[in-house]
Amino acid sequence: MLDRRELMKRAGMAALATGLGSTRAFALDTVTLPFENGERPLVSYPQKRPLIGLTSRPPQLETPFSVFNDGPITPNNAFFVRYHLADVPLNIDPDKFTLEVKGKVDRPLKLSLKEIRKLKATEIVAVNQCSGNSRGFFNPRVAGGQLANGAMGNARWRGVPLKTVLDMAGVQAGARQVTFGGLDGPVMEKTPDFVKALNIDHARDGEVMLAYGMNGDDLPVLNGFPLRLVVPGYYGTYWVKHLNEITVIDSEFDGFWMKSAYRIPDTPFNSIEPGTAPKATIPINRFTVRSFITSVTDGTRLRAGTTTLKGIAFDGGTGIKEVAVSTDGGKTWMPARLGRDLGKYSFREWKLPVKLAAGSYELKVRATNKAGDVQPAEPRWNPAGYLRNVIETTRVTAA
Repeated sequence: MLDRRELMKRAGMAALATGLGSTRAFALDTVTLPFENGERPLVSYPQKRPLIGLTSRPPQLETPFSVFNDGPITPNNAFFVRYHLADVPLNIDPDKFTLEVKGKVDRPLKLSLKEIRKLKATEIVAVNQCSGNSRGFFNPRVAGGQLANGAMGNARWRGVPLKTVLDMAGVQAGARQVTFGGLDGPVMEKTPDFVKALNIDHARDGEVMLAYGMNGDDLPVLNGFPLRLVVPGYYGTYWVKHLNEITVIDSEFDGFWMKSAYRIPDTPFNSIEPGTAPKATIPINRFTVRSFITSVTDGTRLRAGTTTLKGIAFDGGTGIKEVAVSTDGGKTWMPARLGRDLGKYSFREWKLPVKLAAGSYELKVRATNKAGDVQPAEPRWNPAGYLRNVIETTRVTAA
């Protein structure tokens, strides 16, 4: 017999399957993001609160930025959604689901979800950030989904280290990479299936995870139920959802989503002059260091006097060393107080009381990580619209 939780989950998947065919039924209102042509529908899907809709088939949903002021952990129902392929799997039976491990291994495996859950579990708090997060702010504009700053989220992931499963299978000598495929697929034959790859040493570092849990619950359907890859510190393109196939190979994977897509210039800071083309590229990899003010938005009117600014900072895994805030457009900086450290891959909250007399202000926030990397004062550019981490500016008026 199915328990109540399982019945609700399957009912939610059925509702989602119906909803994906008609976005109009789920459209609630519109929001305008802070760049040109930024009007978007605010939409609702099962297991999700109203989120900003970019596309409907496949669903791409951005988290309203105000969510990030509520705490360092992003709720499951507010977590952004990104798909590449429109055949979203909505009829997964967790009792029949299997993960296949094959290729250059001594003992090919087919593991049920129940078997995976019996393995020794670990937890990690880590940010998942879409490679195109903040692309809408690039100037000159670039092609691709015009996202604001909400294609990111921070969660407590629970699952099994990928290393555990690879060790069970017995990785053979000469293995170079591991590839990952999910149950989502293309709707046209010529569209390449979405497959990503990690170098073997990275795949076996003990941090890369096969996650089935998110913030104390099962993964939401649109965030990869029942199993997804978690690659801490790396952009979300590697976080394969509905993961059902792992292959160990003795070569460098040359599939479309590694060889052609998600590439960045092989230059210092992975940037080039606008309008030019890179001479060489590499696959996108770790996050840049970033920080945001979350407690006020651009154009806010504040009461003159002391107000406490609040925000978040994160990077690709060295951890945040310090956050500084400027109220005079970057002329002078004041150190903020860092909040609780949830781990080197997590959002780190910060706070700073500031006194604002009547007038207009350009508030800026700047993070430095433990490797000494600092956010740049001027935005860097690349043709795919990746890696944005310029010092953000929030304009407010005190009266």
